[in-house]
Amino acid sequence: MNVAVRIKLEREACGWSTNALSDRLNEAGFEMNPSAVWRIENRKRRINLDEAIGFAEVFGIDLRNLVGPPQLAAQARAMELIDAVVDTFRERQRAAAAHTQATDDLDAYLAEHPDIREEADVMVSNAIAAEATQHLLETYGPPPGRHPDAEQDDATHRA
Repeated sequence: MNVAVRIKLEREACGWSTNALSDRLNEAGFEMNPSAVWRIENRKRRINLDEAIGFAEVFGIDLRNLVGPPQLAAQARAMELIDAVVDTFRERQRAAAAHTQATDDLDAYLAEHPDIREEADVMVSNAIAAEATQHLLETYGPPPGRHPDAEQDDATHRA
């Protein structure tokens, strides 16, 4: 249902007739006649995945946006921001999984080499502290009264 409403909204926003949309779909390699476009928009015909991909391509939107709620469809900026939130969430999930795997790998290695655990733990802590300091400086700038180079020098000497 959302797809049908979204297709009609997008078509009308572009100022295209069902014939014009059909022509654009056909030019993009997605065979569809104007009658099929009308039937999809009026919920008389279901849309398959290949057709949905074609509509998204012709409208220049992400496929997942094509199936989003119609009330958000008219708010392109909201859809872009929602996509950004979802994308960064996925990136964070992948990074967290990679961090967990790296930590597990290091722990397993250090279990086999307990004689270097203390030094390795200190090295990891110092490196993470330096990265955190650098991130804070890049994000917020130096604390009042401190020169940016002093923060960098402190982080470098601690690492």
